[in-house]
Amino acid sequence: MKLVNAANKSSYYKISLFIFLYFFTWSASIGLLAIWLGQKTALSGATIGTVFAVNGVFAVMMKPIYGYIMDKIGMSKSLLYFVVGMSALMAPFFIYVYQPLLLSHTPLGIIVGAIYLSFAWYAGVAATESYADRFSRMNQLEFGQIRMWGSLGWATAMSFSGVLFNLSPAYNFILGSVASLIMLAVLLTLKVEPQTVASKAVVADEKIVFSDVINLMRDRKFWAFCLYVAGVVWMMFIAEQQFSRYFVSFFSDVHQGNAVFGYLSTVQSAMEFLMMMGIPFLVNAVGAKNGLLLAGVVIGGRLIASGLTSDALIISIIKPLYGVEMSLLLISVFKYLAEHFDKRVNATMYLLGYQAMLYVGSILIASPVGYLYERIGFEHTYLMMGAIALLFTLISAFTLSACVRKRQPGKENTEVRHA
Repeated sequence: MKLVNAANKSSYYKISLFIFLYFFTWSASIGLLAIWLGQKTALSGATIGTVFAVNGVFAVMMKPIYGYIMDKIGMSKSLLYFVVGMSALMAPFFIYVYQPLLLSHTPLGIIVGAIYLSFAWYAGVAATESYADRFSRMNQLEFGQIRMWGSLGWATAMSFSGVLFNLSPAYNFILGSVASLIMLAVLLTLKVEPQTVASKAVVADEKIVFSDVINLMRDRKFWAFCLYVAGVVWMMFIAEQQFSRYFVSFFSDVHQGNAVFGYLSTVQSAMEFLMMMGIPFLVNAVGAKNGLLLAGVVIGGRLIASGLTSDALIISIIKPLYGVEMSLLLISVFKYLAEHFDKRVNATMYLLGYQAMLYVGSILIASPVGYLYERIGFEHTYLMMGAIALLFTLISAFTLSACVRKRQPGKENTEVRHA
């Protein structure tokens, strides 16, 4: 992968380091959240499902707001500064606020935690990814060239987070806060200035007014895309929330399970890192719609395979496939949005149509799925969710908009297209 020119290499390296550190801190806190909730706060599977459901409520409220702000401020780093500031509070929040509240006043703890997690990560990650996408388009780069460093950051943290967790979860949180301070220093040095006529056009054309959001909500293609998210991505996302609990159940020693899960999460993120380099070329070749459909097939297949196995080795092989799904899905989503929606609402569409819609799934089905885990077991629940993902992938083959024309490298669509 070749950067455009020597002039923007410094900015590319800095934003890549920023993305690396952000996902590093996110991994340190969220990567083992379900295990932390179950082992350190003694919450049941259904209650943990409720935690994620409430998290989803606040994420759904915050993501469209973040998206609209991103489209209004363009390449300004103001929102990123806020997100980084919240991330830096990770250690004091988890140690002195979140855990004590969950132990003594569980409902209040769930709400306070949902607000914080949405500010820092559930909505914050979407804002950072949207910013990286806009940066890549401004400099004629592939989004995957920047986002892949986030996968490496996640992998790096997960390579030892399971071991640290066994010593004390506080070590993970302190590490995340320290990394956030380094991330702030990187962001302060990042200078983003349009350097070409093409990049200036990208920034100038992305001014948004509220009527653009209203028009987006009236677009049939918007709701067709949301249907795909609801039927396919919901299954992937909800299944992953408590997958760590299912995974450690394959081991007689829970501490061994925690450590192995951390190691395999590293492998998963490393695979995602590698896929981020090659998958953009695959999606460019087959088209964004076909990329989304392929992602749906992989998601459904992985969930069904997870439900069918009873062997620790097989589930360990299946676990890293999430990295393939994630890279294929993210690249296809951003390319699909660029092909079929006005780029002025790019961040709004990503945070509303994809990210916020994704968390609606937590609101609606995280608790029922948590109940099914307790009632019929993880295995049967995953079989059901895999079948649903494959069904909606088939439906989406007819409802998603086909490619209008092949995009030229370095070119962006400026008009709103109607399939």
